[in-house]
Amino acid sequence: MSAAYVTLTVVTAVFTGAAAVTYLIGHDYPRAQLRMKRLPMWWRWMLAGMLAAGALGLLLGFAVPLLGTLAAGGLVLYFAGALIAHLRVGSRDLTGWAVFFVTTVATLVVTLLHY
Repeated sequence: MSAAYVTLTVVTAVFTGAAAVTYLIGHDYPRAQLRMKRLPMWWRWMLAGMLAAGALGLLLGFAVPLLGTLAAGGLVLYFAGALIAHLRVGSRDLTGWAVFFVTTVATLVVTLLHY
């Protein structure tokens, strides 16, 4: 396994796993984001589940490569949807989104190149 593949996969899994935890514990930041994007609060659980599944899928991808590839692709779609949600309400504060999106896209690219 290449160092870039392992490093990016673990970093992305940690980022998305941490984001899932912040949604699950009811931290103020995700709640404020949901309010700002005018999304229902019950979506918090769904979004947390998607992030957690993506993080777990990335790590399981070390054993089952297809699962890791699908998880990375799913996370790219998740963050593309997040961009649409930001733009829909006119939010231009995209720094956090960009960090997640770039690491997720890089993970998908390195995963595809690795296999």
